[in-house]
Amino acid sequence: MSHLTHDNAVAVVTGASRGIGLGIAEKLVAGGARVVITARKPEALAEAVEHLGGPSKALGVAGNAADPDHQDEVLAAARDTFGGLDYLVNNTGINPVYGPMLDTELEVARKIMEVNVLSAFSWTQKAVAAGLGSEANPGAVVNVASIAGLGATGAIGWYAVSKAALIHLTVELAYQLGPALRVNAVAPAVVKTRFAEALYEGREEKVAAAYPMKRLGVPEDVAGAVSFLLSKDASWVTGQTLVVDGGVTLGGNL
Repeated sequence: MSHLTHDNAVAVVTGASRGIGLGIAEKLVAGGARVVITARKPEALAEAVEHLGGPSKALGVAGNAADPDHQDEVLAAARDTFGGLDYLVNNTGINPVYGPMLDTELEVARKIMEVNVLSAFSWTQKAVAAGLGSEANPGAVVNVASIAGLGATGAIGWYAVSKAALIHLTVELAYQLGPALRVNAVAPAVVKTRFAEALYEGREEKVAAAYPMKRLGVPEDVAGAVSFLLSKDASWVTGQTLVVDGGVTLGGNL
């Protein structure tokens, strides 16, 4: 029998009102988990909760993912509503600039690092303090990185730097937090979401031609990888970054 079920597990998934985050939440709920999802907009979260099966399956908590008070609120809600926490998925990320790195204002670069790296660290730090993971009941964290963190992009440099840092944060945390907690990452290529539209809109066929699988990703592709890394099937896997890219990096493309 496969362990890719998540019966009675409780997961926090950040940035999950749409796109990859919502796809991950859907996959976990389908496997029997209950999820606490976050995003900035209450209306979008309410729609996502309904989509996931209502309050018996999901709870939405609106706020800024990088805000420590919001993080505390979410983790308390997971405990109070669903009884605990087994999984944390750090999915929230921003990429507000496109073009040469030297054109990026320092404050913008700081914001990218704060949201994409430091908030993932803070979420993990607070989740462990709130009881995530023990030797008797190991927990799991998955950080949503990007193939941008694996090499030069030429256009989304600070995003790439932040994702490279997130990948190494994954390694350091995994090394220090085992066996109570496994920490892994996924590194998707272009996935068809509103977040990534600028990378393929109006030229999807041309972009997809560089992929051996001849298509761009969809949220379900990433969700399946995350579900595996959280599951007991991955109980001896930690500190790894699973590249989910339709093969595009095989030829050196990022």
